[in-house]
Amino acid sequence: MEFPVFAPSSVCFSSGKGGVGKTSISINTALALVDRGFRVLLVDGDLGLANVDVMLGLSVQTTMRDIIANDEDPRTVLVYPEPNLAVLPASSGVPDMVNLGPEDQAVIGQILQVLSADFDLVFVDVAAGIGPSVLWFNTVVHHNVVVITPDPTSITDAYALIKVLMRDHNRRRFYLVANMVRNEKEGIQVCQGLIKVVKKFLNVEPEYLGFVPRDNLMARAVRDQVPAVRSAETGKADEAIRKLAARMARGL
Repeated sequence: MEFPVFAPSSVCFSSGKGGVGKTSISINTALALVDRGFRVLLVDGDLGLANVDVMLGLSVQTTMRDIIANDEDPRTVLVYPEPNLAVLPASSGVPDMVNLGPEDQAVIGQILQVLSADFDLVFVDVAAGIGPSVLWFNTVVHHNVVVITPDPTSITDAYALIKVLMRDHNRRRFYLVANMVRNEKEGIQVCQGLIKVVKKFLNVEPEYLGFVPRDNLMARAVRDQVPAVRSAETGKADEAIRKLAARMARGL
């Protein structure tokens, strides 16, 4: 399939390691961009262990799997938490969705091409790691964002993800977001460390996109199924998310 399949600007949020807060960043940044007047489609690209709907407290009846299996109209599967934010849900506990073959990938590509025409931005929140669906989603979007934390395993796994995408799929432009850091200084340091290694060994220079500090508000938001940017409280994480959204609104 030719790159990319999306009509508007599309962004894939990935991570080498699980548990880095990637889904939370995807959801909150999407909502912050909605507040800036964008129409955003948020695709749950974790095809076997969906969690976007859970984190938003959504009631989902049909998923991407139903579109593939039953030829459902893709627009009827979308769930709207807010007027300008649509979620394309994935299935949970369905192992066969994780290893999509070329035919299923082509179908999903066509579905996303149809849906994306109605939006200004498409966010794809994929599973952690370097599984087939993760790599495929990363190759059909315009922009690749990799979320890392100060955890050394997060950084080494992110390096492996970037290496595979560059070596096997000719992706050469990456953006980094540092999550769960003390402040922006640490966020920049964490990203610069990875940038230095990637540049040295892969001859590619990722770009620092932003940071999200460790904040109890984010943890509570996940438990309460209410995104941090929609919480009655505000905090440092909320402020950082909105700065990240502002950077993306200017264009990557």
